[in-house]
Amino acid sequence: MTDMEFPHNDRREIFGWMVYDWANSAFFTVVIGVLIGPYLLNLAQAAVGEDGVILDLFVFKVTPKGLPAFCTAVSVISMVVFLPILGAIADYTHLKKALMAGFCYAGVLAGSLLFFITESYVACSVLLIVANMTFAASNVFYNAFLIDITTEDKRDKVSSYGYGLGYLSGFLILVLDLIFLKYAESWFGISTGLAVRISFLVASLWWGAFAIVTFFLVRTRGAEKNIPANKSLVTVGFSEIWQTLKELRRLRYTMLFLIAYLFYNDGIQTVITQASVFISYELFTSKGLPSDNSFLIIIFGIAQIAAFAGALIFERVSRVLGAKRTIIFSLVIWCGIVIYAYGFFATETQAYILGAFIGMVLGSAQALSRSLYSQMIPKGRESSFFGLYEISEKGTSWMGQLLFAVIVGATGSFRHAILGLIFFFIVGSLILLFTDTTKAIHEAGNLTPEEAEAS
Repeated sequence: MTDMEFPHNDRREIFGWMVYDWANSAFFTVVIGVLIGPYLLNLAQAAVGEDGVILDLFVFKVTPKGLPAFCTAVSVISMVVFLPILGAIADYTHLKKALMAGFCYAGVLAGSLLFFITESYVACSVLLIVANMTFAASNVFYNAFLIDITTEDKRDKVSSYGYGLGYLSGFLILVLDLIFLKYAESWFGISTGLAVRISFLVASLWWGAFAIVTFFLVRTRGAEKNIPANKSLVTVGFSEIWQTLKELRRLRYTMLFLIAYLFYNDGIQTVITQASVFISYELFTSKGLPSDNSFLIIIFGIAQIAAFAGALIFERVSRVLGAKRTIIFSLVIWCGIVIYAYGFFATETQAYILGAFIGMVLGSAQALSRSLYSQMIPKGRESSFFGLYEISEKGTSWMGQLLFAVIVGATGSFRHAILGLIFFFIVGSLILLFTDTTKAIHEAGNLTPEEAEAS
């Protein structure tokens, strides 16, 4: 079947697409966002001491405090070439859904194997890197499907509702984990460490189980382009990287948006992935108290509910202000968040407030950025361009993670590291301010949402 046989805006298919956000957001929130950082930190500290050196890279040293951020940075640096190649291959074949499924279940396997890690911080680090890479790879194809199943005037809404469904899923799993971790010893007679590892397993299986709905309802599309006679899938993948970069030079405003997104989303993703480590250290570890996983889960539960509300509220705000201005407004709030965390954060009550604000602007920035970028992509090159996009998408930031690890290693302070992230929000905002998104959409040969709705 061809694309022409599958109409856009089919409710059944859109529902199937959104279910994948429900599926994988639980894994990202519980495993990557909340539990893996403190768990890896504790394993590393038990092996080498609180300020022991895990890696001496001459330019900087990786300590247990910076290890989670370093692992995330390694996974993303590995993707810089890997993901665009995959996207290019998908554009030339009908394998988009098959590749998405393959990487989805590779991530499910890596996450499930964390259940068996009890002492080795090296094994935990490797599985974190693999899980993060496969999570990102599956999202390349998932995001590209947004263009296949919707018209321009529906993308802000569908993207926002998809993220909203994901935040609800993350909240539900967090509540269940909160109850489980809090009463693991008294109700089930198991240690907190085992309860955390069971949480890794459940979140991974949740991702795999609900993804089945997506792969059943979202239909396979044919390729927009044919492989040249003198090339193979691998060679065309490498050549497409060069072609995509050349086309970005022509689509100058799309390139500017991608650069802006690279900066501000690096900041966002670093805050998300390091928030649990930051809060746990400042409120508990630095005071000689044991980490309270239940408290961290409550914080992230608040953030998930706030993110659900933010995705829906800011989608409506964008109808008045436009997506670009709404994103910039959310980035101003992000600057306020890191300043507050650096200078004022001290109590559990303030942690609740911090979580609520993080969640509120998280939903708006992510959902609107995805839908806005999808309008700036030439037809037939969706996966290639989303391969570049995914490099700085959720869980795959590298500049922010690396900077965070360097500052922590140099100063020993999480507060200085969190404040340093304001650089990414300021630079991203300034670049986006000078990006003409309307011209970017037209240069790609597409219609703006207003034009699509009127046609």
